[in-house]
Amino acid sequence: MTENYSSVAIDPYYDGVPAYMTEVYDWAYVNPKWVRALDRIWVVRVLLFLNDQRLMRAYLDEIEEGMRVWQLAHVYGDLVTRVAKKVGAQGIFHLTDVTPIQIEHGHRKLAGMEWTKVIRSDAADFVGEASIDYDLICSFFLLHEIPDEKKYEIVDNMLEKLPKGSKVVFVDYHNPAKWQPIRYVLKLVNRYLEPFADALWKNEIRHYASRADQFVWRKRTFFGGVYQCVVVEHKD
Repeated sequence: MTENYSSVAIDPYYDGVPAYMTEVYDWAYVNPKWVRALDRIWVVRVLLFLNDQRLMRAYLDEIEEGMRVWQLAHVYGDLVTRVAKKVGAQGIFHLTDVTPIQIEHGHRKLAGMEWTKVIRSDAADFVGEASIDYDLICSFFLLHEIPDEKKYEIVDNMLEKLPKGSKVVFVDYHNPAKWQPIRYVLKLVNRYLEPFADALWKNEIRHYASRADQFVWRKRTFFGGVYQCVVVEHKD
């Protein structure tokens, strides 16, 4: 007797993507049609209120040629290409992301750069390669887009992979000054589009590290406190 089994086709762009991504950020980071439309330099510039270059420089200025760098998620625009070029052929650049379409875009942008690798992985679970100690690990506008319980996991995983003498860089949103008019625009954005972003208004990034006291945390803010760059290193 032959048994009949029904099967439901799984869209490869959604296979294995965390539920919070498909429920909250489908339009921004998962649906390939939207991603292809949004992955443009001018979109990044508008979303960051023309602060894109100074925020990218905050990250890029921490990189030296020949470094081994892990970036936790693909970023729209040309940032990953700029990072890879600054690392150069004597270094290593690993880019991870959890969504298939972002992996596609990362591969396209880094094509031909043999010192780069694009890896599909959840940043909280990324193991890396045993033979590689990273000189720099960067989260560029990732933390505000993930649930709080995931923030703890990701920050701890980054710090766990940080060797002595290396550094972690976080570039993300911050609690804007009350006089900054963008504060009130972002309040509306957070309410309707960015439900996990308010946490970075209430908590310092070090709040999400279970061993925060073992590290030195240096923070700069930009644009009236709208953005922050935090550099983390081991204590001597």
